[in-house]
Amino acid sequence: MQSGLDSFDATGSGRAIAAFVDELSNWYVRRSRRRFWDGEPAAMATLHHILVTLSKLLAPFTPFIADEIYWNLCGEEPSVHLCRFPDVKHAARDVALEDAMDVARETVRLGLAARAQAKVKLRQPLRAAVVVAAGSEREAIVRLSEIVRDELNVRELRFVSEADELGEVEVKPNYRTLGPRFGSQMPMVAAAVAGLNAEATARALRAGESVHIDVGGSEHALGAEDLLVSMRPLAGYQVEREGSHAVALELEIDDSLRAEGWAREIVHAVQAARRTAGLAVSDRIELTLDGAQELLAAAREHERYLAGEVLALSVTYGAVGEDEATGGPVTIDGLTLRLALARA
Repeated sequence: MQSGLDSFDATGSGRAIAAFVDELSNWYVRRSRRRFWDGEPAAMATLHHILVTLSKLLAPFTPFIADEIYWNLCGEEPSVHLCRFPDVKHAARDVALEDAMDVARETVRLGLAARAQAKVKLRQPLRAAVVVAAGSEREAIVRLSEIVRDELNVRELRFVSEADELGEVEVKPNYRTLGPRFGSQMPMVAAAVAGLNAEATARALRAGESVHIDVGGSEHALGAEDLLVSMRPLAGYQVEREGSHAVALELEIDDSLRAEGWAREIVHAVQAARRTAGLAVSDRIELTLDGAQELLAAAREHERYLAGEVLALSVTYGAVGEDEATGGPVTIDGLTLRLALARA
């Protein structure tokens, strides 16, 4: 950012601040909510330092808002504009941790994309994620495995060394590039591509090499832009792949996973009911649940988790009349849940 301002690139510098705020909000703050809730001094001090520094970075762009933020948080100087502009403290950086977190976040991104492809809600726990990683990348994911498991909502992480172990590689011709080149010979090109060893072809393309096919007695070289490499996942898995990185999610949901997923859905429903009732985030409640026996069984099985998440001092199971219900009935996987809550 400093180099951008020095070269009068205010737009680029502003975008760098926006990208940082987005990461701060959607990763650090979101991941640290429990630490903030518990009042952990290190988490609070870190966020305070970040926001004070951010107010100084914002000062040339939004002078009045930056001053307001600074005064709310610090106010050591009469104005943020009298503060020294922040210097980068390279010695304070933990580059190894930054690199490890980048690897973990890329793993999370691919895993969430696999969930989206499989149309499985994030609140539904899954048994395992299988990650393609070796060497330092694998060490990074193992180091931050708790974060990766939590973000993907899986119980277990497993590792393989090659993406090809997650399914069957398929190679098809890219008609967009090959059609103009071969014209009426495309059926022969398609047949030649179908005869290639898919795994060997994929390895060659990843290495930046070309592969050769015979069309009408002539040899032709094909590059990565000429071939479409995809993967047919193993039965029961959804794979998301990008280059040499890939994550596969095990999609089979047994009774235990389903019950845990229902418990999370119940928590979501209760939190919505708390907002409907106008409760403060710190208010303790007394909760009553009624509805499908399957959902009530899941709530009983995970009652400690449920009560802790919604700040319930007690959870009871009984009839909830329409006049007692907080909000309308909730449908979870076709099953009905009614709930009533009151400030404790």
